[in-house]
Amino acid sequence: MENLSWGGIFLTILRQFLPVWIALVVTFVLSIRLKRRLGLYGKLFDSIPGMIGLALVFFWIFTALFADLIVTHDPLAQIAGLKNKAPGTPAPGDRGWYLFGGDNLGRDVFSRVVMGARRVLSISPAATVFAFIVGCTLGLPAGYIGGRLDAALSFIANLVLAFPVILLFYLLVTPEIRDTGIPVVMAAVLFLFPVVFFTTLFNSRFHFQPFRRNLYVGVTLALGLWAWAGLAFNADPLGVFRMDPNLLNVFVSVVFVNAPTVFRIVRGLTMDIRARDYVAAAQTRGEGPWYIMLWEILPNARGPLIVDFCLRIGYTTILLGTLGFFGLGVSPESPDWGSTINDGRKLLTIAPHPAIVPALALMSLVLGLNMLADALREESLKD
Repeated sequence: MENLSWGGIFLTILRQFLPVWIALVVTFVLSIRLKRRLGLYGKLFDSIPGMIGLALVFFWIFTALFADLIVTHDPLAQIAGLKNKAPGTPAPGDRGWYLFGGDNLGRDVFSRVVMGARRVLSISPAATVFAFIVGCTLGLPAGYIGGRLDAALSFIANLVLAFPVILLFYLLVTPEIRDTGIPVVMAAVLFLFPVVFFTTLFNSRFHFQPFRRNLYVGVTLALGLWAWAGLAFNADPLGVFRMDPNLLNVFVSVVFVNAPTVFRIVRGLTMDIRARDYVAAAQTRGEGPWYIMLWEILPNARGPLIVDFCLRIGYTTILLGTLGFFGLGVSPESPDWGSTINDGRKLLTIAPHPAIVPALALMSLVLGLNMLADALREESLKD
């Protein structure tokens, strides 16, 4: 087999991403036709930046979903004869080409970038959701009740925020910290917040409907504590909920670093909204504090929170890339973009492609999230 030309590389890549192109077309056609029924999401299709942001984000989401169909080689396989090879170099035994060349260990850069999307998108959104649940659970009572509770929680949040984020992140994921068991303790605390949040949510909403309340709260406690035991302590006998120790370390660190910022945002929004007429009306009806916080205040704060959620996924993606670059990611051989950039950095004097390709992937995903957040902000201001 001969080396592929740049035109051949481009056409081959387009063909490999065929499942992604089909999924994008179907998603956009259906979304545009039904946009008037899709609320805030549908309004994004009236905005050019919003459509571009959605296209970039959906591209990487579908790439992560269809990664097994897109990759041309095992992203962890090393072929000695393909170390530091140029894009389009054929693999031995008529096994296709290294479309973006080989890295310093002879691994396929194209396959590592594609599989890296799955790694990034399996951590960033989930960790951001957990951070928002922690921030909302603490920020709502701090802003609504105030007083000593607000002072204590704000002090703790400011204490965490006063530490440089990157340095704090770096310290939390080091092997020495993991050996102390601190990440397990942090996980045991942080992973309880979703259980508390949803239990309180259903209890406050269906307080006067005992059957529904007991059903929803019971299911929440059963599933939540099952997941909590499995994720935090790896104690799930069925193996449904489990997390690799390295992944747990990174995941907990992301939640811990992001939660104080979310707390401050939710606290500020709550302090503003609690003076609104509909909150006073709920108080007059005799609604409890948690009902007012979760069913009156939180839904009316969703606009800024959705915007911040998109931005925070981008920040988390950059943080994960930074950790991988310093060798503190999920695992040393992981195909996450930060690790791939670090491996390619060693070859910059020879060939730039092993570092540039994952860097462009990281940049495009963060750019899409930022454009999506800007479009959401513009649409929320129109309401």
